[in-house]
Amino acid sequence: MSATDYRELAALFPDETITHSYVQDIELPAAGGKPGGGTFALITLDNGLDHTKPTTLGPNTLIELGQALEALRDRAARGEIVGVGVTGKPHYLVAGADLSAVKSLEQREHGLWMAQLGHDVYSTLANLGVPSFAFINGAALGGGLEVALQSTYRTVSTGAGALALPEAFIGLVPGWGGVYILPRLIGPENAVKVMIENPLSNNRTLTGQQAFGLGIADALFEPADFVEQSLAWAARVISGDVVPERPDAVDPADPATAGRWDAAVAAGRHLVEAKTSNAAPAPGKVLDVMAANRTMTQAESAALECETLADLMQTDEFRSTVYAFLDLVQKRSKRPAGAPDRKLARPVTKVGVVGAGLMAGQLALLFARQLKVPVVLTDIDQARVDKGVGYVHAEVDKLLAKKRISQDAANRTKALVTGSVSKAAFADADFVIEAVFEELNVKKQVFAELEGIVSDECILATNTSSLSVTAMAADLQHPERLVGFHFFNPVAVMPLLEIVRAPRTDDAVLATAFELAKGLRKTGVLVKDAAAFVVNRILLRLMGEVTAALDEGTPADTADTALRPMGLPMSPFTLLAMVGLPVAHHGQESLNTAFGSRFPVSSNLQKLIDSGVKGLWEDVDGTRRIPDSTLALMSFGTQPSTAEQVLRRTQDALAEEIGLMLAEGVVAGPEDIDLCMILGAGWPMFLGGITPYLDRVGASERVNGKRFLPAGVASSVAVGADA
Repeated sequence: MSATDYRELAALFPDETITHSYVQDIELPAAGGKPGGGTFALITLDNGLDHTKPTTLGPNTLIELGQALEALRDRAARGEIVGVGVTGKPHYLVAGADLSAVKSLEQREHGLWMAQLGHDVYSTLANLGVPSFAFINGAALGGGLEVALQSTYRTVSTGAGALALPEAFIGLVPGWGGVYILPRLIGPENAVKVMIENPLSNNRTLTGQQAFGLGIADALFEPADFVEQSLAWAARVISGDVVPERPDAVDPADPATAGRWDAAVAAGRHLVEAKTSNAAPAPGKVLDVMAANRTMTQAESAALECETLADLMQTDEFRSTVYAFLDLVQKRSKRPAGAPDRKLARPVTKVGVVGAGLMAGQLALLFARQLKVPVVLTDIDQARVDKGVGYVHAEVDKLLAKKRISQDAANRTKALVTGSVSKAAFADADFVIEAVFEELNVKKQVFAELEGIVSDECILATNTSSLSVTAMAADLQHPERLVGFHFFNPVAVMPLLEIVRAPRTDDAVLATAFELAKGLRKTGVLVKDAAAFVVNRILLRLMGEVTAALDEGTPADTADTALRPMGLPMSPFTLLAMVGLPVAHHGQESLNTAFGSRFPVSSNLQKLIDSGVKGLWEDVDGTRRIPDSTLALMSFGTQPSTAEQVLRRTQDALAEEIGLMLAEGVVAGPEDIDLCMILGAGWPMFLGGITPYLDRVGASERVNGKRFLPAGVASSVAVGADA
């Protein structure tokens, strides 16, 4: 089919931001001893917007690209051009398919058309009659990287970042040829790394250097004159002066390759099971297509890819992922609900951290690295202060050893972090955050001392995970200056900041907190001062239900694995051990005090803590079990539950708790609950956070009588409840 045959599909998207295909004829430099290299047609993909608006591939964009390629194919047949290149506007080759467009395709037939349109356009690129080249100057994601893979040859800039096939993460497959071409180009093992391991590892991407190292690109050039160098290289390839080597390319028909192929697919399936408990369909489908296409022609694989894409586009997991990734992480996180006007924010030129323990050290390092302002740590004696500063310096040295920062940056960061045994060091600070013991009276004493030292304009912040910010501010002379600034562990990695507004916290303080979050490269979510805020309240409600099931007599393995259909990043008892039994138990006690029996306190956990037990499980010869010595400490009821009962019980408990949180105004809407769980607890994107999942399984309506989100937001328009 021709690109123009898809006009009916394109008509569904009258408001698409079109990435145009601008064609320019270039006379190639002489190469291979010839006087001139010939005429080369270079396509530049550009949507006419600045670098904050990535180029994407919607139906109208693909049709225009297809028409440009068809015209170039005709020119090639007439001998007018010797090659075709594709590059992009600054910072981008193409950032992939237009997810807003794909998400809106309600009919499977339209999704199939979209998949077929991409294949038809890319097939034209791959069969121009002259060599085609992709000059990867910037981000190349999904369909953008597949543009490059469909080209005969590829160059990449050392300045290019974000190269990936993230479809397994998004809820699709690399269905415009990537799943067929990539394992043949770089070997099946590396292909599984790019298509499965990286997407399921926080959507990891490749740099230009890494893509070249894997064999995705044939040549690597510096960004300053990247296109010029690429054109000169293309001239040499066309003349035969350069023959790119591809040592990792494989032939699937080779019996040795067949064994490697099957082993790579099997390893991929093991990874998917470990990462998602097979709760999301897309990663398995990627491997299904890869396994099948080893013995297929490219056309046969293309047909399978199209059918698979059409099916996946209609899944709620895909729609939930797009909601989570596009609507929340990409959009809502940049415009926090309820945040005051940023113009009210005050400058922060010096930061103080009360405490010099592990959390304080992590905070000091983050503030110094990201804000590049002086940071001073204080503690009760010089030994603690020295240890805290020493921790920061050691972490900087680790970053330097890993070549993540330069020697100059390491020296500057170390110089910014100092320590003192006197809080008088905070006299000229603009922002002081406490990271002391999680006890209300201790924190109140800290803030009382600070008020006698800092300026009237200095903002005071608490990193409490559950205590009342209102109570901390109650005795302050200026309670309006106190704000909750709750980080998640590990501080350098977790992107969420719960910014807690107490009743008297003023707008300038809040605005400054949100600007600081942005400067720290964190996502701030405005949270009302309520026990445990958002993430810990939800996690502790979940933990309470599973632990209660155990105490009632449910076998530990049944209780711990019951939530596997949710595809959570770790099992409840694994999370319990990671957090630490005393910390989790203390949190449960606090919420029991605040909310009563919804948060039961386990006497078994207290017994384990008293005996110094660190966690329920131990591994013996690869088998996970509870030691007899641990079991002897515990007592159990006689009302065991099945895994299905534990799952449903937990679903309903979460639906109840979130309903109550929204009624209390803890956050502005369910979207903020989802954003918090994704960024603060690693909740899966394919769940859409938590509320779309609870809607999908019927828990929202069972408990609250209504869905959290309207049909069509993170699901199909026509939805039904699945138990």
